[in-house]
Amino acid sequence: MINTQAQIKSSGVQFGTSGARGLVVDFTPNVCASFAISFAKIMQSNSSFSTMAMAIDNRPSSYAMAQACAAGLAQLNIQTVFYGVLPTPALAYKAMQDGVPAIMITGSHIPFDRNGLKFYRPDGEITKQDELSILAEQVEFTQLDNNLPELSIDNAAKTAYIERYTSLFPANALSGKKIGIYEHSSAGRDIYRTLFEQLGAEVTSLERSNEFVAIDTEAVSDADKAKAKAWSVEYGFDAIFSTDGDGDRPLIADENGDWLRGDILGLLCSQALSIEALAVPVSCNTAIEQSGLFKHVSRTKIGSPYVIAEFDNLAAQFKAIAGFEANGGYLLGSDIQVNGKTLTALPTRDALLPAFSLLTQSQSLYEQLQALPQRFTVSDRLKAFATDKSNALLAKLANTPQSVADALGFKAVTACDTADGLRLTMDSGEIVHFRPSGNAPELRCYVEASSNNIAQQLLNNALDFIAK
Repeated sequence: MINTQAQIKSSGVQFGTSGARGLVVDFTPNVCASFAISFAKIMQSNSSFSTMAMAIDNRPSSYAMAQACAAGLAQLNIQTVFYGVLPTPALAYKAMQDGVPAIMITGSHIPFDRNGLKFYRPDGEITKQDELSILAEQVEFTQLDNNLPELSIDNAAKTAYIERYTSLFPANALSGKKIGIYEHSSAGRDIYRTLFEQLGAEVTSLERSNEFVAIDTEAVSDADKAKAKAWSVEYGFDAIFSTDGDGDRPLIADENGDWLRGDILGLLCSQALSIEALAVPVSCNTAIEQSGLFKHVSRTKIGSPYVIAEFDNLAAQFKAIAGFEANGGYLLGSDIQVNGKTLTALPTRDALLPAFSLLTQSQSLYEQLQALPQRFTVSDRLKAFATDKSNALLAKLANTPQSVADALGFKAVTACDTADGLRLTMDSGEIVHFRPSGNAPELRCYVEASSNNIAQQLLNNALDFIAK
């Protein structure tokens, strides 16, 4: 017999900012089953269910992990409804409609040799307390063998996700718009073209890949920046749409082929939806507050569970609430009215709502950007940077923040925030934020400045400072 707690503890798989993440080799069948069984037992303590929803991204390891999770759940007499390759928000939406828990097998944007599990309660993403409960749960189960069950695909979640947006906007909402869809290996690539065309857009598919492509919407590669510029010139697009691997973080370029930062995308989306109050992580652009568009803005630690946790506080005072992250994932925290119709809450990251909200406006994406306070954010990361090394370094720098200012050419630090990493505001208004990744051995750096050139140069200098 296998004990779930012991199996998980010895696996090396850990919860990060969004789900459990680890090396593919560490997600053995018994580890996957342990997570699924422990999650199910925690959910059974609060609700009764006989089925659990499940979907995967396009990573080669994801299907076998789903098989193992399903085999584990079968030992609890829980049936798996398998939706195949599907965007994470589509799985979450269908599971919430049906009132059942769900597991998404995805590593999102992290490197190819890693994967992960995201867990959803019947009312949305699990909390940080739920994560601790999963790790503490002890259930004995029969060790899995190599005869894992084949999973048949149900298309109901795909249909429901498409209808969520085709029912919200008129059929000509994107009429006259030329949209490029950078498909790569996104879990939603078989949905997006259909959706955009049903709303009237002229769509061109770009670079569909049979190999998994790890797209990080917070650190767009120079190659992808160059591609967007070239595609914009060649095709005359109004916008280019893409996502990360599991389709919950959008990547959108304007008519000039410039990729929009995720937090600016979220700001524009919130404006278009007439959102009253926002919950956003501390790493997001301060143009959110400077715009004066919202009655209240709460700042949280980085990670969707922290954003979602703040929704309860906002709901006590405001009706239209939402949140977003610097990676662009948009979380709708309440039901809202759009085009005279009710759009139900979806408190998990979604890539489509920001795209449709912006592209159905009368102004172009570039024109919408120019109307905002001109604060520019850039980010990147140092790879192969162990988490314990990051934590030790940032703890040292937090005690001597002036050393960072001196190294980067500033006179003084006017604010030092250690709520999530080390976020320093300089006397000239620039912001430098260092933070260990919660998903991979990387040290991330976020920079905000009054111009894109200043921000990019400061980012380069900050990463060089850390590297030395």
